[in-house]
Amino acid sequence: MRNFNSEYQDTEDRLYAYNFDYIMHHYMLKSFQPWIKPGKALEMGCYQGEFTRLLSEQYQDITVMEGSSKLIQETKNNLANANIKYIHNTFESASIAEKFDAIFLIHTLEHLDDSVAVLKKINSWLSERGILFLVVPNAYAASRQLAVKMDLISFNNAVSEGEWAHGHRRTYSFDILERDAKIANLNIISRGGIFFKAVSNRQLDLMMKHEIINHQYLDACYVLGQQYPELCASIFLICSKGKTISE
Repeated sequence: MRNFNSEYQDTEDRLYAYNFDYIMHHYMLKSFQPWIKPGKALEMGCYQGEFTRLLSEQYQDITVMEGSSKLIQETKNNLANANIKYIHNTFESASIAEKFDAIFLIHTLEHLDDSVAVLKKINSWLSERGILFLVVPNAYAASRQLAVKMDLISFNNAVSEGEWAHGHRRTYSFDILERDAKIANLNIISRGGIFFKAVSNRQLDLMMKHEIINHQYLDACYVLGQQYPELCASIFLICSKGKTISE
């Protein structure tokens, strides 16, 4: 049995979230802008509500689904004035009659025990014009390939001990991500990478702290990532609703 209230806790060797992760949220939304339209949004997995806050600037009607009761409470505390509905449930167990125009699954699919089953559910939760914004860490990020060459991890798609402790169950590359989306009958509209990344999150945090790099460098890495999506920190799919089992 998994304990979702403990998986997000920082460990001695690894933070669950780095400052760079929050910077990435802005670049994600920048990549998503062509597909963001007014409507009802569902965020699946909220952590402490930072991405939820950014979504609240884009959508008036937001529902959050989260498996950790503590993270729901932290998000409520951090966004006390926001009009957000919360569902405390695992994605695998949840049953929703409501349809959504936008569903955000951001750095969460890799945590799921049965990712394809959840993607099939998401397909049924999308409205006819609904869009799934699906983002995962990239197994072939330049930083990760360097970690393999340095013998820090055994192979690109490996799940490290630290990642496993923080709830990761797989590491995605484009081919595996697209396979899972297609099995779930989702229609893939677009694919891409977010932020060319040559060093670890921890190293990026230190470089920003000591002003070795600045926002001009970060913006350049975002633009370069559009040219080399296979080497980016994260990869994404934009998906529309496909046929469901009942159809």
